[in-house]
Amino acid sequence: MFDAELLTSEQVLKFIKNAFSKKMDALQISTALAKEYSNEQRVSIMDYMALIPKIREKFSTEKAFEKNAAENESLLICDKLALEQSTAKDIGQWKANLWPATGIAADNEIEFAAGTATKITVHDLCCGMGGDSFYLPKNLDVVGVDLDENRLAMYRHNTKVMRGTFCEKAGTTILGDVREIAKSNDSADESENTRADYFTIDPARRAVDGENQRDLRNLTPTLDEVVEIARHYKGGMAKLPPGYPVGEIPDECEIVYVGGHSDCRECLVLFGELARNPATMRAVMVDKNGEEIAKWSRKRDKDFEILDDELQQKLNHNDQLEGRDRTYRTSSSKSDLPIGKIADYISEPAALLVRSRLFGQAATEASPDAHLISEGIAYVASSSPMPAPGFASFKVLDHCEISTGAVRAMLKKHDIGKLTLKLRGVKVDPDAEIKRLKPKGKNPGILFYTRMAGEKVAILTQGVNHG
Repeated sequence: MFDAELLTSEQVLKFIKNAFSKKMDALQISTALAKEYSNEQRVSIMDYMALIPKIREKFSTEKAFEKNAAENESLLICDKLALEQSTAKDIGQWKANLWPATGIAADNEIEFAAGTATKITVHDLCCGMGGDSFYLPKNLDVVGVDLDENRLAMYRHNTKVMRGTFCEKAGTTILGDVREIAKSNDSADESENTRADYFTIDPARRAVDGENQRDLRNLTPTLDEVVEIARHYKGGMAKLPPGYPVGEIPDECEIVYVGGHSDCRECLVLFGELARNPATMRAVMVDKNGEEIAKWSRKRDKDFEILDDELQQKLNHNDQLEGRDRTYRTSSSKSDLPIGKIADYISEPAALLVRSRLFGQAATEASPDAHLISEGIAYVASSSPMPAPGFASFKVLDHCEISTGAVRAMLKKHDIGKLTLKLRGVKVDPDAEIKRLKPKGKNPGILFYTRMAGEKVAILTQGVNHG
């Protein structure tokens, strides 16, 4: 059971600092806590202590912890689920660029100190532990809104830690239904302390601790309700699961997929004044410091967001089909690339490009002959390698049918020993398959098990050094 008052007490913080400095193990911590605290309190403290390394990693608070671990300002508090759902530092820092630059300049500390500046206010709806508030620009004040008092307790403490030196409303919260709070935002009777110009929202999408909802539409509030909430503000942003059906998002919104080299972590839907490029789809790759590495964009096209009836029917009956009639897919929508044969190179688009449906455009811009080798499988074939960081490219050495004898013969022909196996459209256990193939050569190789025109194919490649 999460206990905010307990976890932020001076006595507990002092104990936590001492336990980490002495590198106490779980048994030592439990024994020491048993002398002062009830079993329920001990469990709460130990559960929280187990999260501290993950909190440090997600929000890069290691230095602050080391310097001032006994002070309230040094530690963020949360439970496991709140931590999992919260926006990490790298994404949060990049998202700060999406907010309006009007009002106070971010570095105008003199006006902040003098109290002479007028700030813009943001409602952090479904605020959780506060991750979407931590890195807002300094010209923005923020108020957390949630139905869960435990989450609000986390939010009050954490925003004071992260924004307390310059945010007048740091730690300000409202207990209530975000849909009703949004409606009341229009009222002239509302207190200036609770009204807001903009909003950010992360709808709840997990019913069980640590488990994602399979139905991506099962959000609270729903997307339709978020659209209605947006009508009560000048603008705002909603954080959706990356796999949310993009065709359901209103045309006037701007959609931004954000992630790193190997992941796509958020689908941001921008409303009102924050949608500076309406009806546009963007993908942005950031580094660990929140700096933009690469970006891609295009105008939205419903033809590639919603599957046609024929293809949707195939997908609905996929398990009943065999061989060439079966549609194997690893992308969630149609592609604008044609279908062709295996070429000199095969490239794997970054997750961001696949999720945002932008890999086809990016591939064609890099190589006009770019194409897929099977419907719905996001491997791009071309006569030249695709550029990093949007793609990982591989030089094709050979290919054959997926059968033990044929694949072993191909590996022997190219003297392959160390083997990496990549899968799309074929289900096997990679480690078990490599053991079964028993490669014994001197050269490294990367083996793709995938589909060509719907049929299983093994493609042997070597990685391309992009320099």
